[in-house]
Amino acid sequence: MKTKVTSGKSGKSKSGNGIMFHMKDKAIWLVFIFLCIFFAFANNRFLAPDNLLTILLQVSMYGIASIGMTFVILIAGIDLSAGSIITIVNIVCAWLMVRFNMNMWLAVLCSLIMSTLIGVFNGFMVSTIGMPALIATFASQTIFEGAAYLLSGGTPIYGFTPSFKVIGQGKLGPIPVPIIIMLLCFAAGSFILNKTYFGRYFYAVGGNEEAAKLSGIRVGRVKYLIYALAGFFAGLAGIVLLSRTNSAQATAGKGYEFDVITCVVLGGVSVNGGYGKLSNVLAGVLIIGALTNGMILMNVSSYMQMVVKGIILILAVGFDCVQRNRRTV
Repeated sequence: MKTKVTSGKSGKSKSGNGIMFHMKDKAIWLVFIFLCIFFAFANNRFLAPDNLLTILLQVSMYGIASIGMTFVILIAGIDLSAGSIITIVNIVCAWLMVRFNMNMWLAVLCSLIMSTLIGVFNGFMVSTIGMPALIATFASQTIFEGAAYLLSGGTPIYGFTPSFKVIGQGKLGPIPVPIIIMLLCFAAGSFILNKTYFGRYFYAVGGNEEAAKLSGIRVGRVKYLIYALAGFFAGLAGIVLLSRTNSAQATAGKGYEFDVITCVVLGGVSVNGGYGKLSNVLAGVLIIGALTNGMILMNVSSYMQMVVKGIILILAVGFDCVQRNRRTV
């Protein structure tokens, strides 16, 4: 009888823990809903269909780049070069189309190959040389930010064919093309994480790198792949941004890495690696979009917006650290 009672209590506890975990896992979506309700009361234009599409359009670049950043943070890494990759892709793709009269799709392909190789370069520094990811990607950020200025001379590059505008300004029915690209990228990222053995390797390396090595996972190759994917997705975000603005500038992606990291961490991806879901990262992206748009509608200054985003990043990382400490106790 005692055994049965104990077993029953244990089962109830496990069920309770499962419910609590599920609630925590979905809490980020509740935060997004609360924000929408708050801004809807603050300004009746917030929930207008046109404004909601504007929010999605504004965050589409962050969303695309956040997929690669999610992979990097899953292995307890960081990629500070994301903004510079967006910028250099802007400049190179524009350069190829305007100054060399290259076919639009060939220019896009060359630019994406370049951004992927920049990611491979980051992977080389982190995995083969053994540099801390913070230093390696900061070095890349500096190099390619400078290279963008050298290539452009600090002046905007424009004069693209009308067909190129479709990527960033076109619509499929009522839905802007950048939103469709972002959702397709999230679907591809989720497939990689949930349906491929590479995705399992990402979690394994982030959870315990030494144990991953002992289990036969080639950690070095996994890091190369992750940083290459991060470079690719940042490059794709750069192409969408270039098409949307219809002008390449040497400051196009400046500061993007901060917003992308905020989206990922806010979405519950642990900065210590090993845990995170892309569905929640999408919620983090939407929260940043709703927050930015709502504050603009309320005439909050851009400097105050920076303060709010910084506080949100501190709270998100702080919550992750508290959760980690509880798990280790």
